[in-house]
Amino acid sequence: MNSVVQPSYFTGARGQFRLGASAETGTTRPIVWSIAGSDSGGGAGVQADIKAFAAFGGVHGCTAVAAITAQNSVAVTRVDAVSAELLDAQLAVLAQDMPPQAIKTGLLGSVENLRVVCRWVDRLRSQGLKVALVVDPVLGASTGAAFADDALVQAYVNELLPRATLVTPNRVEAARLGLVVGQARDTFAVVITGGDAAQHDGVARDWFHSPQASGWLSLPRVDTTHHHGTGCTFASTAAAALASGYCVADAVVLAKMATTHALHHAYAAGAGAGPVNAQADFAQHAINLPALSLVASAAQAAAPAGMAVEPPAAFRPLRDPALGVYAVVDSATWVRRVLAAGIRTVQLRIKDPHEPTLEAQIRDAIAAANATPGAQLFINDHWALALRLGAYGVHLGQEDLDTVYLAALRDAGVRLGLSTHSYWEVARAWALRPSYIACGPIFATQSKDMPWIPQGLDNLRYWAGLLPVPVVGIAGIDVRNIAEMAAQGVASAAVITAITQAADPELACRQLMVEFARGQGLLRGGVPTRARPTL
Repeated sequence: MNSVVQPSYFTGARGQFRLGASAETGTTRPIVWSIAGSDSGGGAGVQADIKAFAAFGGVHGCTAVAAITAQNSVAVTRVDAVSAELLDAQLAVLAQDMPPQAIKTGLLGSVENLRVVCRWVDRLRSQGLKVALVVDPVLGASTGAAFADDALVQAYVNELLPRATLVTPNRVEAARLGLVVGQARDTFAVVITGGDAAQHDGVARDWFHSPQASGWLSLPRVDTTHHHGTGCTFASTAAAALASGYCVADAVVLAKMATTHALHHAYAAGAGAGPVNAQADFAQHAINLPALSLVASAAQAAAPAGMAVEPPAAFRPLRDPALGVYAVVDSATWVRRVLAAGIRTVQLRIKDPHEPTLEAQIRDAIAAANATPGAQLFINDHWALALRLGAYGVHLGQEDLDTVYLAALRDAGVRLGLSTHSYWEVARAWALRPSYIACGPIFATQSKDMPWIPQGLDNLRYWAGLLPVPVVGIAGIDVRNIAEMAAQGVASAAVITAITQAADPELACRQLMVEFARGQGLLRGGVPTRARPTL
């Protein structure tokens, strides 16, 4: 997020302007521009965009009208593009005082208007502004009216899309633009939305490719005839998220959540399809969290015939979902030691796959846990050995999911825990229905190098309130902060160095358990609207 935009000058088609003069007011709310058409029926275009910005919250939406339509819920009777000069004037005055962190485009109306947008994107970026560009290529109306001729489509392909951060066509629009499901683009991220496509299994699937992940986002299809403005809501939410500092993959997940929730609240307004209705609580309902299934991986290519890599059924639930203090240790000796001190949730984390005693240590740790009533032991990373040796549980990172046969673990009844750091990783974990989900890093940690910003207690409280499986907080946890961790409503707090580097590890275990129990009695109220950006 750019909290303060430094003023600078540039000379444009309409004279010299002082870019970012609003910085002197100390404005901290990100600015998002909608450059789109006006819908006289109020369901789509800039009208829908402003509603989506307001529902997302924390951003200020500006509008520049590129075309004016005469339409209602059943028909579009006229579409007039504004002049390129008028569009340029709108963008010039916005740039002078309200430069954007993100721009969302919709109906542009003409090749000349598209080129005005291109010039302004280039000017803003040339001044050092990191402007995200979300292109919703509105080429036609849901009523069947055409908004773009072949020349405008070609201008999209050759001029606007190469400048885009994210492109959000439906399947019909994607086909006209030459965008294909499963085909990645090097210069921009793409989401091909599938809500408008005929599906017979009751699932709405969107294919997306981004720098962070590529795959399918899926949610049950919302059974409604009122869907006017879904594309606008999706693209505008993504733009608001990018302006607020979320990475592209997280912005896409948030857009899917917001659009699904808006469909649930859609209403009739006329005889035809009514508008979707964006709501501010879209990210507070687990029903809106999509499942993310990644594209074919090495594991899928190598899997034996008939073996599913990403199983549809849930993993077995934990014997005791109240995991409490979760000790993460690097040897079977440590497993026995923390179990003897009273801790009942342990992870054996031996990172070196070539450690000569690896199998023996896993076997010894499993035996120690089996001999301890109430113990739940998870083997980190080494899923094949854990499976063969009869482990109770396995903990995996996101990077491990490309090479593991998850169906084999599920079918054997192995409990699964997954690490997550952001929305798209949670969506990927949620698709597998694991036994628990770990969220981190909560605090800064030295245990491993990561690109992630510490999530903090607010994010932890959000995930604990949203997810219908036990949530484990991890990273940077010690006796000084574990009570506050527990007060966020989590099932567990994972601890490493606060035990293994303590002068008296047994005493440290007891103190951590006492503090965690104390924190459970201090439950904090109020769940944040959504999790903050972490990448």
